[in-house]
Amino acid sequence: MSTLTADPPTTSHAAPPPAPAQVHPTFAGVVRGEWIKLLSLRSTWWALASTAAVITLVALAAAASLNAMADNPALAPGIEQMHGAEVISSGFHFGMLTIAVLGALLITGEYSTGMIRSTFAAVPTRIPVLAAKALTLVVLTAAVALVSVTLSYVVTMPQLSQHDLVPALDDPGTWRVFGGTLYSLIAAALFSLGIGTLLRSTAASLTAALTVLLLLPGILSFIRLDWVETIVSYLPLPASSALLTTGAAETQGAYLSTQASLIVMAAYAVVPIAAAAVTLHRRDA
Repeated sequence: MSTLTADPPTTSHAAPPPAPAQVHPTFAGVVRGEWIKLLSLRSTWWALASTAAVITLVALAAAASLNAMADNPALAPGIEQMHGAEVISSGFHFGMLTIAVLGALLITGEYSTGMIRSTFAAVPTRIPVLAAKALTLVVLTAAVALVSVTLSYVVTMPQLSQHDLVPALDDPGTWRVFGGTLYSLIAAALFSLGIGTLLRSTAASLTAALTVLLLLPGILSFIRLDWVETIVSYLPLPASSALLTTGAAETQGAYLSTQASLIVMAAYAVVPIAAAAVTLHRRDA
């Protein structure tokens, strides 16, 4: 009598599911994400509106003061040396401060909320994030500069026309002043973004940025020493003055050549951004 034996059960080893492919965000995608985050913040719109408003209002006040200057025999000759574009861009220095606030908040806001960890988790290389923030900041700064100059041109037209100071659009001096305004605003915004990335604190970043942009030129200008005056001439506000004048009237910082002013303002933008890019690789979020 034969005994039937069952074959030993066979175990089947199912192949493990394939690992999900790692998604590498493109730079265009990073820029799109930064653009959405930037425009979704109320602080962005407040900073942009404040920049346009302060530049326009200061230009309007400067144009309105022309009548008082014309009535003063001691000041009246100075009107002949003025250029209408300089009056239109006279509020630039205040706009530099408000746009610097936007540059700092663009990065420090994410550090304060902890969102920066999610951002760097999605983009582990981190440098594209900084580059995307810088690009979106430059675009917004250029846009608000264009709006501000246009509004200032319109509101100052009645006063400028009374003194024959309406800047001609075919005058190279006009575009030098307007271009210098745009260039310097972008430099201030990138400077503040770099400082914000390095310090990662809104309070500390704004203090450092506003000290360099506003306080130091005002404080050091009271010290009448040659080497101090040389230092002052290379601070952002005095250095940018050479880009915001046509050369007809003497202005603090205007003794810097145009080429030197371009290099100095570019350094204020590039050096903090480069330092920020290096530190992003060397420390945790």
